[in-house]
This record gives sequence, structure tokens and C-alpha cells, in this order.
Amino acid sequence: MTRTRLLAAVLVAGVVVAGPSVVPAAASGPAAVVSAQSPDTALETAIAGLPTADATAALVRVGGVEGVWRGSSGVHDLETNRPADPAARFRAGSVTKVFTAAVALQLASEGRLDLDRSARSYLPELIPASYAGVTVRQLLNHTHGIPAPDFPGTTVEEAYANRFQIHDPRDMVRSATSKAPEFAPGERQHYLNIGYTIAGLIIERVTDDSYERQVARRVLKPLGLCDTYFPGANPRIVGPHNHGYQRMRLDDGTVGLRDVSVWGSTDGWAAGDIVSTTADLERFTQALFQGRVVRGPLLDEMFTLPKVTDSKTGKPAAYSVGLSMKVLGGREVWGKTGGRWGYNAAIAGTRGGSRTLVYSVNSTDAKGQDMNKVAETIMVATYGRP
Repeated sequence: MTRTRLLAAVLVAGVVVAGPSVVPAAASGPAAVVSAQSPDTALETAIAGLPTADATAALVRVGGVEGVWRGSSGVHDLETNRPADPAARFRAGSVTKVFTAAVALQLASEGRLDLDRSARSYLPELIPASYAGVTVRQLLNHTHGIPAPDFPGTTVEEAYANRFQIHDPRDMVRSATSKAPEFAPGERQHYLNIGYTIAGLIIERVTDDSYERQVARRVLKPLGLCDTYFPGANPRIVGPHNHGYQRMRLDDGTVGLRDVSVWGSTDGWAAGDIVSTTADLERFTQALFQGRVVRGPLLDEMFTLPKVTDSKTGKPAAYSVGLSMKVLGGREVWGKTGGRWGYNAAIAGTRGGSRTLVYSVNSTDAKGQDMNKVAETIMVATYGRP
């Protein structure tokens, strides 16, 4: 029997917590240590006991004036059972959208991009007349009404079989805009990647530069985010990383975990392909919330929800330009989650930045309909219940 199919019996990996001192704790798996003076027992409990059926590792950083806490738990991989590397790189998925939105808002502040101008006016050869009414702001707050493009396969197994396929952003836009609109622009909200794919192309058009170089020049380099990069067509995570696993049907017909650490992300591009670390994302989050990435009134775009309802649930819109908002513990928490196969990630903070959170959870069903249980527990331990 493979090591991955023995996961249910391996619930003994360590939790490492930053604190003034550490002492060994009993464990029958990798060496486990816990802080002698734990700054937050709820967070420690939230990531204890990994790997489980839901996740193989978790990395967490909490910051701000309300207190600092750092912890890691789980394993680097299920073959060696080594402890998870707290400095590991990981796929941050849709957290990429925050970087894209930040660059777009910077360009708007410079007068090079108009949020109220139509996307078609920037990309007339790509956006058809049927979407002439879609504005740049609507691309960024998911009220554009453009449907998702077509991708091969509908199951995780089919996605895995096509994991090395290269997706061109313009082809994805053509696929999406060849369909009828889901709703009139600005009428409702539907969270999809396609708006940010188009936004990435608009950034390239107005700067006459690549999207990746613009993010690097405007965000990564000024903030010193040395472990954050765009993978392009490389399906591997460059540098130290904890392996990601996905529950799926295996070659022998059984259901188990498959190592999905090597998986192309060109389908995400400006909407979801960034690779980063918790340290880099914490620095980015704190700088963003402090107004050091997007300056002046345009930062309010990231903390303003459109006054429409969700196209599927009918609930009030939850997504702004780049971020989303949930009420947790009686206060507004703004942030962005992301999911790539094997990896869930999030950045979050209260509006004033008094308490920030960054996590990476190596989820065994990172694109499931429900939020990963470990990730949800981390969020509640940090901010409180909805």
C-alpha cells in the first residue's frame, strides 16, 4: 500500500510555534515542538495534528498591533514525513488578483488607466461589441457579466491529465467573449477569473510591457518580496516548497492522494498564478492596508463593495476591487483567498491593519466547493466566528 493511502493512520505530525522559547512535545511522527508560552492557543490548536484527511501542512503568520503569532504544522511530503518547512514557497492562487488590482489602481492614479473606460476601448481587437459596455472597474469587481472560458475536462482527474497544457490569455478571452453575457454589466456580481485575465492584458497594453514585469517593478521590488514570482509556463515550484496533494481516483481505480506539486498554472495568469511565501505575503498585506502600495483615494476602491447582489446566491456582493469582505467576530475583515491544486492560501486584515493574517494550507481538496476545514479554523481562531 502506498504512503499516501496510509494518510488516515498518520495524524501525528508536529506543530512549530514561534515564541520566546520552545520545548519538545510528545509525538510519534516528526519532531514536534510547541511554545512554552503560546501567544494564541486557538491558533496553535487550529493547525495541530497535521496531516489529516483535509490537509498535509499549514503555515500561518498573524501580525499587527493586536499581537504577533507564527506557526507551522504537518509534513514537507508524505514519503519522508519530514516536518513542513515554515519558509516554503507555495502557489497562492487568486491572491494574485490583489497584486493585479494594485497595479491597475496605481496606473489609474497616474492617469494611464481609466476605471470608468470600457475594456473594449483598450483592447478593440479582442473584446467584441457585445461586451462594449464593460468597464475596467467592472472587470476588477466581478460585475462585468463575462462568462468563464472553456477548459478541457470537468473532473479533477481530467484536469490532472491536462495539467501541462499551456493556456494563452488571449485565447481564454476569445473563448469567454464568444458566449452570451451572463447579465448586463454592473447589474450583478459573479466571481470569475476572466475579468482579471482581461485586466492583465490591459495593463500590458497601457504600459507596453509585460504584466509580470509591471508587478515586479511596482510591487515586488519596492517591498523586497524576494520569494514571490510568476512561474510562467514552468509547472514546478522553484525553490523550497512543501508538497501539495489532491484526493482523486488513482491509476488502479482506488481513491487516494496524488502528489500534485508539479502542475502548470497558465490558466490562472493575472488571476491566479503567483508563487509566494507567508513572510512575503505578510509584508505585502501590511503595506497594502497601510496605503503604501496603492496611495490616496484609489485605495478606497479595494474597500468598497458594489451595491449589487451575487448572481447565484442573491446575497449582497462580497467582492470589491481585488479583495473580499466577511464579518468575523463582529468586525469587517478584508482579504483574498486562493486555491491551486494542493494549495490553499489567504491574506486578510482589518481595515486599519490592526490584525493581519496570512496562511498557506496544503489542502487535499483545494478547489472543493466548501472552504477547507483547517483554513476555516485558522480564520475563526484569528478573527472570530461569522
